[in-house]
Amino acid sequence: MKTNDFLKGRGAQYNPASKYLKQEYVTEHIEGLDEPILSNTKTEFLAEHPKTIINQINSPDLGLGYSLNPYQGCEHGCIYCYARNSHQYWGYSAGLDFERKIIVKENAPEVLVQQLESKNWQVMPMMLAGNTDCYQPIEAKKKLTRRILEILLKYRHPVSIITKNALILRDLDLLCELDKYDLVHVNISITTLNEQLRQKLEPRTASASKRLDVVKQLSDAGIPVNVMVAPIIPGLNDYEIPEIIKQSAAAGACSAAYTIVRLNGAIGPIFEDWIRQAFPDKADKVLNQIADCHGGHLNDSRFGTRMRGEGNFAEAIANLFRISKQKYMADRYKKPYNYSHFCTPKGKQLGLF
Repeated sequence: MKTNDFLKGRGAQYNPASKYLKQEYVTEHIEGLDEPILSNTKTEFLAEHPKTIINQINSPDLGLGYSLNPYQGCEHGCIYCYARNSHQYWGYSAGLDFERKIIVKENAPEVLVQQLESKNWQVMPMMLAGNTDCYQPIEAKKKLTRRILEILLKYRHPVSIITKNALILRDLDLLCELDKYDLVHVNISITTLNEQLRQKLEPRTASASKRLDVVKQLSDAGIPVNVMVAPIIPGLNDYEIPEIIKQSAAAGACSAAYTIVRLNGAIGPIFEDWIRQAFPDKADKVLNQIADCHGGHLNDSRFGTRMRGEGNFAEAIANLFRISKQKYMADRYKKPYNYSHFCTPKGKQLGLF
């Protein structure tokens, strides 16, 4: 279902059907209703108590490691987010449901301790969060991410964080302690410096100026910060690559990386509906250029090409990024993790004997 009234403060503009549901409520004859079903309703938070909280990453595009997501669904509402598809596994839509029905994994810290205590645990970087933002608005109240960082510090376990929210500065004390042992990397995602574009593309995220301030404050504290210029959306924000890297470097970032947008699964029609409403004059150009980067399709699941794309537009983006990084971030590097500090509390106690 689509609407002519653009829902401000939301990314998706409708709720597509979930492929995992056999039955669902639909609006067949909206003219017969006193009020439309689709409206910008409040966000709903749903408690969940999983038995496991850590996922092992085996993707050749990402390398080895773990991901931990204390929240499922994300109120930030980024229209392009690949995590939208995973919301369907919970029985919800990848559209507005993803932004308005947030699953809170209340026992995430306790389950993390149980898994770290496993005798077969292998130390690799823990990504917070590889699916949805661990510093989305509800974190200010729930503080699950902070509790997780406290545990990782206690166990001296390496962690990588990716976020678009300035709330991460609340935990600067913990990040500094982790950095003393070379246990933390922070990734700040900066997609655009254009505030009008940001408000539609990523409606409930921090502004670019706030994110650059986060880069500066973290970098000034000595914490390694990588800026993710991601995703690059051809025809929409690709021209901003040099300026984003320039301003990120000035703020103290030690490295930068990028990905090209890919619209897998339900994200394709959600994104197309959004751009035809948000930027109707650019819609065809943007969709055609995205497809050009992925073999003529909006979606691309092929390892090795899905993150960077292929073809003329993808090559031009790669060259622009490479030149910009060489110009503004030459000779900068991200210090490696130190895995030697890991120790469980039980192990520390045994060491006393």
